[in-house]
Amino acid sequence: MGIVGGGLGSFIGRVHTMAAGLDHRCTLVAGAFSSDPEKSKKTAPTYGVDESRAYGSFEAMLDAESRLPEEDRIDFISITTPNHTHYEIAKAAVEAGFNVICDKPMTFDLAQAEALLKTVENSDVVFALTHNYTGYPMIRQAREMIQAGELGTINAIRSQYIQGWLAERVEDGDHKQASWRTDPAKSGAAGAFGDIATHAFNLGRYVTGELPESVSCHLKTFVEGRRLDDYGTAVIRYQNGALGTVTASQISHGRENDFELEVDGTLGSLKWRQESPNEMVVRRNGQPAQIYTRAPGSGTMTPLAEASCRLPAGHPEGFYGAFSNIYAAAFDDIARRAAGESFERRDTVYPNVYDGVEGMLFIEQCVASHQQNSAWMPLSHPAARR
Repeated sequence: MGIVGGGLGSFIGRVHTMAAGLDHRCTLVAGAFSSDPEKSKKTAPTYGVDESRAYGSFEAMLDAESRLPEEDRIDFISITTPNHTHYEIAKAAVEAGFNVICDKPMTFDLAQAEALLKTVENSDVVFALTHNYTGYPMIRQAREMIQAGELGTINAIRSQYIQGWLAERVEDGDHKQASWRTDPAKSGAAGAFGDIATHAFNLGRYVTGELPESVSCHLKTFVEGRRLDDYGTAVIRYQNGALGTVTASQISHGRENDFELEVDGTLGSLKWRQESPNEMVVRRNGQPAQIYTRAPGSGTMTPLAEASCRLPAGHPEGFYGAFSNIYAAAFDDIARRAAGESFERRDTVYPNVYDGVEGMLFIEQCVASHQQNSAWMPLSHPAARR
């Protein structure tokens, strides 16, 4: 593993390296931890990386690693930097023949996402996108139950991600995360919607498989002086006739990472909440509510959901495990590529470059809809996974 980002004080860089190593299938051996060569070298020992493979830029890392014997060089890079840097790094890595695991959103805008899609399609690399909530066992349980028709025809998809950490203007202080996430030059055209609403939209797509048709969105900036939205709601029309809603907030006091998904079908409904990730509730009229739990070996879990568990029932398994499931599935394909075998590139268990394009379209069209008084905007894309 090689990493771009993850310097001293980084949150998501640490998450990536811990998740990647959870199953002992990879070792972090190189990193461009900072664009400052000295800071990069100072960071390296905190990851157990030799200073000789701590680089001052991703270009230097790709160049130096490419020159090493194949058995010694990195096999993939993880991109854990702010949004505006993703495209340049990912494109260079793919063109150099390295597999890529990229944090979301995939790029700064839709044009970059579509260009990166072409680069990936013209290569043979594995490209994974860390919409990590798709890795939770009960989310994968929901996906397989819906695919099997247990909820019938899908009528409604409600997804919301509610936080409160930006209820005050903390970006004016020494808060690195807030600083870049509220900066249009680094985060993109959307704030809360570009940051967490993309997760909410993606999870509904992942679980149900329903294709979006159009979106109407209203965004709001409640904190005075902030340059990007910190609250918003979108209504989505799906091609099968279903309706969806996505709500995102970063100004709701006392809320942490309250991410919730509900799906209504003609035969039943389900509900999952990220802060209680090992449970999922399924309801049908005239029957007691069923609480599905992450219980491997019980006979109640679908194959994909059970394969996503690492601990026995009753031992909480959460964020790192879900993140690691994305890596584990990508590693399977990286191993297939290394062995010269074919592998699925579109309909993968993990989110991929196609999901990345769809996510960027969602952000762009939500912003465009808001700017046109919540007008309905098309949301279908040829790259959408079916």
